[in-house]
Formats: sequence, C-alpha cells, structure tokens
Amino acid sequence: MGGAQEEGAASRNDVVSVLDDVPIGLPALTRATKLGKRAAGVGFDWPNIDGVLEKIEEEISELRLARKEGTQSEVKAELGDLLFSLVNLGRHLRIDTETALRATNAKFERRFRHVETQLREQGKTPEQASMEEMDGLWEEAKSLETG
Repeated sequence: MGGAQEEGAASRNDVVSVLDDVPIGLPALTRATKLGKRAAGVGFDWPNIDGVLEKIEEEISELRLARKEGTQSEVKAELGDLLFSLVNLGRHLRIDTETALRATNAKFERRFRHVETQLREQGKTPEQASMEEMDGLWEEAKSLETG
C-alpha cells in the first residue's frame, strides 16, 4: 500500500545537484570557477559585471567587520567569500583566474628577486633593509619590466 507514493516521495528527496560532479580535488580557484559556471548555467548568476563588483565590495566590507569584531574563523570565512567572488569576476571577464594568479605569482617572484639581488649588491639582506628601501627597489623592478 502506498508503494508508488513512497517511491515518488523518495525520488523528490534525492535531488541531484548540478554541482555534484565538480571534482572536489581540483585546485580551489579552478573548482570555484566550475561551481560558478554550473550555477550560472541554471540562472543563478549576476546579470552583469557591476553586480559582481558590488558583491566584491560587500565582501570586503564584511571582511573588514570580521577583522574588527569577529573571530579568526569568521575572518577566514569572509576571506573565502571574497576569493570566491573574485573568481566569479574572472569568469564574467572570461579570464581564467588560475592562469591569472600563476602569472601574478611569477611577476611577484621576478620583482622580489630583483629586490633581493639589489640588496645583496649593497651588502644587505631583506631583514636588514627598511620597508621603504625594499619598496623603492620594488618600484625599480616594476619600471624595468614596463620600461
């Protein structure tokens, strides 16, 4: 009795998500991009980039508030929300955030190595230099790259 009704109820409760087959082992930026694309594919998305930028501003405000009044766990959660929103901005701009971050990592490394090299030539280590000195050398590295 009621077997068909019970089967129907069970199938309604076993909803399959469009997110289910996004592998959990992917790099976090790649997985966030895929999750955002999947959700967007069913209409859960901002209509334009302005909406994403507003969300990023909201997340920055929430991060500031968590730093001021929250726990480390809340700060961590807000930073994660901000990163996720930034990944969605990349998706809207059609920029792969994993590739963009790798390029920025390489740029940072080149510039920081310049700072270290210049300090070494002055007989200093970064620990012995002031932030102002290192920032000046950083700006020098920047101008050499863009020069």
